[in-house]
Amino acid sequence: MNEPLDQTVAAALAGGDARVSRPGAGSFRFWFATQRWEWSPEVYRMHGYTPGEIEPTTDLLLAHKHPEDREHVAEAIARSIDQGTPFSSRHRFIDVTGAEHTVMVVADRIVDDEGIPVGTAGFYIDLGEMLAEIEHETLHATLPEVIEARAEIEQAKGVLMRMYRINAEQAFKVLTWRSQETNTKLRVLAAQLLFELPQVPQAPPATIAAFDHILLTMHTRVPNHTAQRAPEHDS
Repeated sequence: MNEPLDQTVAAALAGGDARVSRPGAGSFRFWFATQRWEWSPEVYRMHGYTPGEIEPTTDLLLAHKHPEDREHVAEAIARSIDQGTPFSSRHRFIDVTGAEHTVMVVADRIVDDEGIPVGTAGFYIDLGEMLAEIEHETLHATLPEVIEARAEIEQAKGVLMRMYRINAEQAFKVLTWRSQETNTKLRVLAAQLLFELPQVPQAPPATIAAFDHILLTMHTRVPNHTAQRAPEHDS
């Protein structure tokens, strides 16, 4: 329960000077009882800080939010504490240089040994500056399968666009991020997302929470024996 923050995003996404090279995604944890936040180095850098420069608190978090989004984020945090739900949101924040970021926060619950929610953990995804280099590398590596499985990928993009109110380019970047992060083929993740979609309830708050869980964990349920489809040849 007290293992270090997930550093896989750091290895995959970070690089360069903290004040110049802005990361595309970073991880966080929030513990309900103590209301203590833990930020990965990437989340510090998103906000314009060097890792460990300040102690993240709810007050600091809200102070960085765009004035028009601050109340919405405060309500989301309060709901997480009161109901034991994941902290999930799409909002804007202002970093220390005054630059505006639009982020999507996807998270899941942290539970104790008895299954009781004790916190929430997930990722900040910068929708404005996210994963350009990784997206380029992944796209070139998987272009044949993207063409082959375009219908499933387009459907999965549509789901992400609807759930998170993001555009087509941002939706593709989210799928690319999960593909790179989990080392799972893009088309396989897209198919798995569509297969698990009926599990999502319709009530707005619960819908976002359930979908975040699927997005962050679906790679663990892809069957190991899934075979690649053989290309069809004209006779």
